Amino acid sequence: MQLVVDANVLFAALIKDSITRRVLLVSIHDLYLPEFSVIEFKNHLPELSEKTGLAQEELALLFERLIEKAGIKLVPFEDFKSKKNQAQQIAPDKDDVAYLALALHLHCGLWSNDKALKSQKTVEVFSTAEILNK
Repeated sequence: MQLVVDANVLFAALIKDSITRRVLLVSIHDLYLPEFSVIEFKNHLPELSEKTGLAQEELALLFERLIEKAGIKLVPFEDFKSKKNQAQQIAPDKDDVAYLALALHLHCGLWSNDKALKSQKTVEVFSTAEILNK
């Protein structure tokens, strides 16, 4: 199964060694991430550093390794920008537009623990618990 990974899943995996991290690392699914998420991650480095107690440099390295080991493919916005308008119409939050647009482009689901995303019915949204049950 193909899945777009929401930033909240990656952040949860970075904050602590959790089931989310383990599922990411052993996933049999094809995972995708909007390329801009790397910038979003860097913008949240100070906050994540505070939550984890890790230096920002360590977190950046952990993020890179997580992306690599999980086999997450980074997709440039240019590849899915044609779905932006449709995604804006269904997104419960503007921060979700790129993830929804990429899922629409790939015709796949979205892995997110954001309950608000489940309010839209165009893209199927799976929580970590649901991914575990698949």
